[in-house]
Order: sequence, then structure tokens, then C-alpha cells
Amino acid sequence: PCSLHICHRNRGMRTRLGCLSHKSDSYNDFTAILPDKPNRALKRLSTEEATRWADSFDVLLSHKYGLAAFRAFLKTEFSEENLEFWLACEDFKKTRSAAKLAAKAQRIFEEFIDVQAPREVNIDFQTRELTRRNMQEPSLSCFDQAQGKVHSLMEKDSYPRFLRSKIYTDLLSQTQRRLS
Repeated sequence: PCSLHICHRNRGMRTRLGCLSHKSDSYNDFTAILPDKPNRALKRLSTEEATRWADSFDVLLSHKYGLAAFRAFLKTEFSEENLEFWLACEDFKKTRSAAKLAAKAQRIFEEFIDVQAPREVNIDFQTRELTRRNMQEPSLSCFDQAQGKVHSLMEKDSYPRFLRSKIYTDLLSQTQRRLS
């Protein structure tokens, strides 16, 4: 794959877009997406478990390897910030220290919500403004609406594409191949 830097030196929009689309979603080697020891992970992952990821988006998100495969897929679409924000919110809701709450909230807001944030998530103006107001008195629920919107976006948009992706179908066929 080429870097964006090289893309910008080439002439013509088609060349630049073609360059961007070279990021493949095909995986024959799952070392890049499975946490810990990928070969052991693949041996542990049953076809039944991987098939259940198609039952619902929340089943996928609750499975360690499902989450890893989905994250790898989002990277191929350049949209992993959505999942990273959702995970940051899940972690944020576990904050028990009032002293840490405001600082954690600020960090999440600056990284994902604020306009021009480095990993800005795609939410509507009203949700962004509500979240900004919630930041005046941060609570465990201050990101609930934004998190819900991002969850819904991933569920309706990215999740169906993930289920059709080569990452998922290759992973399924590898678990099935072990059985035969």
C-alpha cells in the first residue's frame, strides 16, 4: 500500500482515490487482527462463535475476537474512530472516582466530539451541542446520546458491510477448515 504522501505527488484525482482504495480487507494471516496469540486464538474460536457474530451487533461487540475483527475491518474503511469512541465511553461509564471523571470526560470530548477533533466521530450538530452542554457538569451519562448515535451508525452502516467483508468470510472459512 502506498502512503498519502506519495498519492499527493501523483497527478489526477483518480490516482489519489485509487491509491487510497488499495488498503485491502482481505486477511489470510490473522496475526494483524486477533489479540494475543493469533494462532491459538484461531484454534479457540469456534465456527459457532464466529457465526453468532451475525446474530446481532451487540453479540459481535461483546466477543473479544469479534471486536478485534470488527476493529480491523473498520481500519480498512478508515472509520475505526467510531469503535474507539464507543469503547472509550464504555470505559468512561466504569469510572468510580469523581476526581478522574471530569478529566476523562474532557479527554474523550477533545479526542472524538469537538469540531476538528483528531478522531472526530460523525454525529449531528444537536448531539454535539448537547454533549458540549453536558461537559459543563460531567456525569457518567454525559456521552450517552453521542454514544447511542455512533452505536446506531455502526450497527446500520458498518456492521452489515463487516458481515459481507472478506475479513469475516475468511475468518469463518478458516474456523470451518479446521473442522474438516
